[in-house]
Amino acid sequence: MNLASKLFKGDRVIWILFLFFCAISLVEVFSATSTLAYKSTTHWTPIVRHASFLLAGVVVVLLLHNIPCRFYSLLSVFLPISVVLLILTFFIGVEINGEKRWLNIVGITFQPSEITKLATIGYTAVILSLKNWLTDKQKFWYIQGGTALVCGLIFFTNGSTAILLFSIVQMMVFIGQISLVRLLKFWGILIAAVSLMVFLLLTMPGSVINYMPDRVQTWKARIERFSDSEPPVAMEAGKTVNIDGENYQVIHAKIALARGGLFGRLPGHSQQRDFLPQAYSDFIYAIIIEEMGIAGGIFVLFLYTVLLVRVGIIARRCDKLFPKYLVMGCGLLIVVQALINMAVAVDLIPVTGQPLPLISRGGTSTVISCAYIGIILSVSRFGANMGNVEVIDKLPVEENPDGSEPEMGQQPLENGSAPVEEAIGRDENGVEEAEENPLKAVMELKEETTTETKI
Repeated sequence: MNLASKLFKGDRVIWILFLFFCAISLVEVFSATSTLAYKSTTHWTPIVRHASFLLAGVVVVLLLHNIPCRFYSLLSVFLPISVVLLILTFFIGVEINGEKRWLNIVGITFQPSEITKLATIGYTAVILSLKNWLTDKQKFWYIQGGTALVCGLIFFTNGSTAILLFSIVQMMVFIGQISLVRLLKFWGILIAAVSLMVFLLLTMPGSVINYMPDRVQTWKARIERFSDSEPPVAMEAGKTVNIDGENYQVIHAKIALARGGLFGRLPGHSQQRDFLPQAYSDFIYAIIIEEMGIAGGIFVLFLYTVLLVRVGIIARRCDKLFPKYLVMGCGLLIVVQALINMAVAVDLIPVTGQPLPLISRGGTSTVISCAYIGIILSVSRFGANMGNVEVIDKLPVEENPDGSEPEMGQQPLENGSAPVEEAIGRDENGVEEAEENPLKAVMELKEETTTETKI
């Protein structure tokens, strides 16, 4: 128990949630990677790869949660580095699954957008915490300008990630008490511009769309499929049903949800994992419901809800602004992305391509998601003073020289330790001096010593 308390510091609830996410991830990814196992030399290859990244993520959590949260203000330094990496992606990016979103540097393949998300959260938290250094207007434009730059670079290769990051920053700005009037004006203009862009996208002739990037055609197709009132599957008597059209992923996800029932088919018994192209990533929540049922899906949703609530409690206990905004940004990014992934799986919103944080199979995304947990634990330790109880050896109380019992009010406790009231010290109003002001007792002792010296 002593080893666990020394190794796993910080908020215990966050640790428990993290372990639950890791366990669910290992079980469900092992089950959902059946299509990858068929192509591998052994069926262990896909899960070993995922477990390796997850283990690396655990190491990252252990390292980051021991770093005082004030040092995470250096994350803002990575913002210009992220801009350079995003620009390089356009020229020397690696194409995987038909998308050019990865970089390969020194044999390591990673997504610059994942690093950019973490850097942007740190940058926003730093700007919001400069209460006496920047005016409200300056903070607003510094944040919006930096966010618009990185999100603009991400947008044309990964539109859903850009929209997600931009939305999280707006939530942080709202929590940071930036002028609501200024925010409403900005959001109003932004909503009008997005609505106009969607209208032009849907009404633009196909001959014009063909000259635009491929991502524009993908966005249009997804919006049209989601807004189409016609049923995705045409049911005709005496004819075979064809579900291999444009709604292929959504239809198979719905079949997985229907097969799950209340308690599911149990892990390893999924059928739709062999049909969904991204069963281990984008649509893993559908596989979770198929194997663990609606009860399992609700449990996973409950875990993310508890995580958000706990992050709010940690933020409330922080006495400084930077850790407060930093922990809220990390928590919101994990939970909002999870809600988007779940909404796609149950066909509430168009397909976005966002993985389920801490559960979906991934490389960079898995490690960065674990980094968010490490930062949250660091803030809980050093910013909110949670989970820092140290085990202190108790010293026995010495007996009085004359062998008499201790005086009234100074009785030792049952375990032989000194009285709590005597150790802390209280003023005449019964207020714990050490807790109210740690320097008060030292200053009073200094004044008494000076007075005796003068006499």
